[in-house]
Amino acid sequence: MMAKTARQMRQLYALCATALVLGRADLDGADNAGFDIAMPIFTVGQVAEIANIHPQTLRQYDRVGLVVPQRTAGGARRYSLRDVDRLVQAQKLSQDEGINLSGITRILELQEETRQLRRQIKRMRAENDGSVFAAGRDGDIVEMQRSNSARRWRRDIHATVRELPSGASGYDPNARTDSKSVILWGYR
Repeated sequence: MMAKTARQMRQLYALCATALVLGRADLDGADNAGFDIAMPIFTVGQVAEIANIHPQTLRQYDRVGLVVPQRTAGGARRYSLRDVDRLVQAQKLSQDEGINLSGITRILELQEETRQLRRQIKRMRAENDGSVFAAGRDGDIVEMQRSNSARRWRRDIHATVRELPSGASGYDPNARTDSKSVILWGYR
């Protein structure tokens, strides 16, 4: 059963890769459909066949850093859907536009950066998903995932605003009587 499931999954990824090559899909669509676009699944031979690129060209792209596949423990190259997309774009830029490899590398880097920024914007705009940001250890701002318990806790704080009793220590009889205070009790 497990082998059959793995074989079916590889077939789905191969279909997705073929759709990328034919221009019928893009990485964002594959990602939204639930594909792990960074999962190293394809061998050199599979990618060569799917993308119609000679295996020696794949090795050359790897040597110059244009498309660097991940490696297995034994050193075999494994390509992801992202790599297949980069290969197809590299071929088009090289053959159709006459752009050299360093230019292609830069174009692909910028396209990936733009894709990542679009994903971040989409996440930020998602309904009912107010983002929380914090400073990371290195000083960078990072987006934190909020849990349902944190959302309930915040909602409860807003719902239970109470006045301080008039006999509380620090009570100032000359203070305005229409002010309210919130007391937060930490709990774990």
